Amino acid sequence: MAEIVKMPKMSDTMEEGVIAVWHKKVGDKVESGELMAEIETDKATMDYESFNEGTVLYLGAEEGDAVQVNGVLAIVGEEGEEYQSLLNDNGSSEGKEEEQQEAESTPDKSESAEKIDTSNINAEIVRMPKMSDTMEEGVIAVWHKKVGDTVESGELMAEIETDKATMEYESFNDGTVLYLGAEEGSSVQVNGVLAVVGEEGADYEALIKADNQGGDSEAKDEKPASTTNEAASAPMEETSSSSQTSSASSSSTTSGGRIKASPLAKKLAEEKGVDLQYVNGSGDGGRIVKRDIEDYTPSQKAAPAQAASAKSDVPAIELPNIVGEESFEELRVSQMRKTIAKRLAESKFSAPHFYLTMDINMDKAMEARKSMNEISPVKISFNDLVIKAASVALRQHPMVNASWLGDKIRVNHHVHIGVAVAVDEGLLVPVVKFADNKPLSHISAEVKELGGKAKDKKLQPEEMQGNTFTISNLGMFGIEEFTAIINPPDSCIMAVGGIKETAIVKDGQLTVGNVMKVTLSCDHRVVDGAVGSGFLKTFKSLLEDPVRILI
Repeated sequence: MAEIVKMPKMSDTMEEGVIAVWHKKVGDKVESGELMAEIETDKATMDYESFNEGTVLYLGAEEGDAVQVNGVLAIVGEEGEEYQSLLNDNGSSEGKEEEQQEAESTPDKSESAEKIDTSNINAEIVRMPKMSDTMEEGVIAVWHKKVGDTVESGELMAEIETDKATMEYESFNDGTVLYLGAEEGSSVQVNGVLAVVGEEGADYEALIKADNQGGDSEAKDEKPASTTNEAASAPMEETSSSSQTSSASSSSTTSGGRIKASPLAKKLAEEKGVDLQYVNGSGDGGRIVKRDIEDYTPSQKAAPAQAASAKSDVPAIELPNIVGEESFEELRVSQMRKTIAKRLAESKFSAPHFYLTMDINMDKAMEARKSMNEISPVKISFNDLVIKAASVALRQHPMVNASWLGDKIRVNHHVHIGVAVAVDEGLLVPVVKFADNKPLSHISAEVKELGGKAKDKKLQPEEMQGNTFTISNLGMFGIEEFTAIINPPDSCIMAVGGIKETAIVKDGQLTVGNVMKVTLSCDHRVVDGAVGSGFLKTFKSLLEDPVRILI
């Protein structure tokens, strides 16, 4: 009888698995205990051995595809056996939900099928512009136009609060304001309906309804651009120079001497070399807008002043034209990277972190390591000394060796040290269990073995579980100090920097010493500042006098 093979949960944090390699294909015979596939989990690529016997009738995913835990991995049964009913039964609940959703959405589809003709509506939708590279929505700070007002291209229409600043929005349309998409203080998404401008009495409601259907979006999007181009290419009108000069000084300047001009007008004036004090503003209250700069003709009085100021300016530096090409590539997020992102984000934003940093004199530790390596069967590293000193210190400070469980705190009486290991796809944390009971040579050999397995993706789930405290060491990369994110369910993680030769004060004398900085990240729900400080003080005393580690 055919049976569904479901995706197993191969680690405590696994949510889905990616098929790395199929070792069986449809039609192949498979026996219990035989290798069927290699599955990439969030921690390693692991072999999956069949628990079923028979013929492979169906494979639930191709190589490289993901399958949710308890999802259909394969179907195994007798050759030629019908299996489609199994798949139908497995997905019946999902199918019913989809049918219900389709039934609910049917009326909407029939309504949207009747497209609204907007070709005869002489009005245009004004959309919320993207005023910064990170802007997603804008808040209407002030409307300078209300429904029924006439507005011209370049005229101030609103002040919009973005994620970075409050900016002025100038209209690109001419006509009457028929509709405002939001009240002052309300937000509008980028490309959302800001307003409708057009001929007085135009049917703007039909235009908005058609826009909601998406029927006329392409046609309407092109109009503002063409309107702007027409406005920019319109011929300049010749005006009297003397009247421009006299009226500009009175209407476009505030009592404090500040010239009232829009940001766009100021930018355009700077590009064209126009002195704003000689320009007559046609906007609200004599405000200078874009149109005034485009229509401006220098007067006989203004021209010499501008020419004189231009001569006194320092010549502009001509920069070479550098041509480059922007490029990028997008990488598939591996299961390991997804889990790292999820777990560390949860830790960072749920656990209130605080940090304690301490300098440790490593002179005696360096001498002790040199002596130990003369007789040790394996080479002992500084990281091995750190692991051993931390495990001994944890015995004296059990609250640092604890976990937050929501409504209770678990204080661990055993010491399992997680050691962060960098691999190509991210970070793995193999665990040295009962580290406080193991000699340095044992710790050294075990860390080397676990590190090799991690880089070869051969770690087993039980070798990455049960940590009560974690150490992350970047000293070998020349990093002096850093802070680490707590690795759940631990309440602390210690970030270890490199050993640096520096000036220290010893017995009142300035001398050269070897100093290592460590930073303890603590979950304030479990560990208080005094508790964390006490642990670091003990840890420091053990490394500064390594003989104490062995007692």
